Amino acid sequence: MSTTTITLITLIAYQGLLLGIGFWAKGRTRNERDFFLGGRNVGPFITAMSYGASSSSAWVLLGLTGYVYTTGIAALWILPGVWAGYIVVWLYIGPGLRRAAGQHDLVTLTDYLAHGTAGTARKTIIALAAFMIIFSFSFYVAGQFQGAGTAFASAFDLPMSLSVLIGASVVLLYTWLGGFWAVSVTDAVQATLMLVVAIILPIAAIAALGGPGAFWQAVVTQGADTNVPGAASLAGLGFIIGSLGIGIGPVGQPQLLTRLMAIDSEADIKRGFALAFGWAVVVFSAMAILGLAARALIAPGTGASEGVFFALSNTILPGVLAGIVLAAVLSAIMSTADSLLLVAGSAAAHDLGLAKRFPNHALLVSRLTTAGLCVAAAALTLALPASIYGRVLFAWSALGAAFGPLVIAMAMGRPARPAGVIAAMLVGFTLTVIFYLQPNTPGDWLERVLPFVVSLGIALSMPKRTH
Repeated sequence: MSTTTITLITLIAYQGLLLGIGFWAKGRTRNERDFFLGGRNVGPFITAMSYGASSSSAWVLLGLTGYVYTTGIAALWILPGVWAGYIVVWLYIGPGLRRAAGQHDLVTLTDYLAHGTAGTARKTIIALAAFMIIFSFSFYVAGQFQGAGTAFASAFDLPMSLSVLIGASVVLLYTWLGGFWAVSVTDAVQATLMLVVAIILPIAAIAALGGPGAFWQAVVTQGADTNVPGAASLAGLGFIIGSLGIGIGPVGQPQLLTRLMAIDSEADIKRGFALAFGWAVVVFSAMAILGLAARALIAPGTGASEGVFFALSNTILPGVLAGIVLAAVLSAIMSTADSLLLVAGSAAAHDLGLAKRFPNHALLVSRLTTAGLCVAAAALTLALPASIYGRVLFAWSALGAAFGPLVIAMAMGRPARPAGVIAAMLVGFTLTVIFYLQPNTPGDWLERVLPFVVSLGIALSMPKRTH
């Protein structure tokens, strides 16, 4: 059989598995809380794997590999920043977040941010948070759909528009059916596939170079071949700060923090962290290695950076294995958008109260809202093409700066008063958008770090009155 046929068969089988999980999860989804939070009894393995998959996929497999391929070894500064983000979210923020969610029946991150406020202030916080989530996730989901479209086009030589629509349709169907349970279990399957691919491809790439010694020699040779300033310069320092700054984004990501709100107990957090952190070390390191190997195998500038992953798999793997890997990665990319759609749907249906207006049909309203957001993201993908890496990091930075400082302040036992919550959210989000529209600084440090720091300063300087 041809590689295309093998890829198609594997893809159909995998999508059948995803839809089967969706139908299974449908039986566990009886109300709005089940749909958006899985009944708050998800185990540590599913939580850890779905956290990893939700924080990664298209931007790691395609975006990070392509970024390392074009930038060189300087791009590796991203890795410690990402891993630090895992530690802070799981071990510092997670326990208090899970405790608050259980004690006060909180369903979304917006519930957590608005907890303890009332009246106009509460309505303003909820409306602002919902707008920021829906706006940012439209770009984030578009980045995932673009990854799916790139993969479909690479595998089957289909038009980009048709590829995006196919990927979006499958994601919508199983998310519609099973909500949080379907999303979490399919993400766990996705994370496992990503782990397998992350082991296979770098090993094959190193073998294609002639072994570990040849790979290391290529890395040493690349040491002087980088298109960023030296670390001794101010521009180089800015690049390092901006790269490390990617790691502060997770503390404000609703799709990640809701995983910890849904975990079965606080005791499960440490077990889940060990699994999630180990997964992140392997996958991110492997994709960085793959990007460095690609620089030696495919001269930078000779192809699209975010297509180098597929170019390598087609070049260095046997036909059968290349087809299986491509299908697995394609399916993984497609199933990443589910968590984002679910959180955006919860922002519209739960936070903005659309479901409450139809109490007898709250679950249906939640599903319809999620479907509408899926259609909007697919339209954005087709109307405004952009790099996967750029789309994802914009949304990542905007939500991180808007919500992350407030979450940290609450973890420190110094929650901001309502005016501080509103000010921190507005300043963090608005500054990110402004800097995003300006010419890039080295490492995009203005966009990724400064808005977060300013927002954190506002949150800590306006603590809630205790008397």
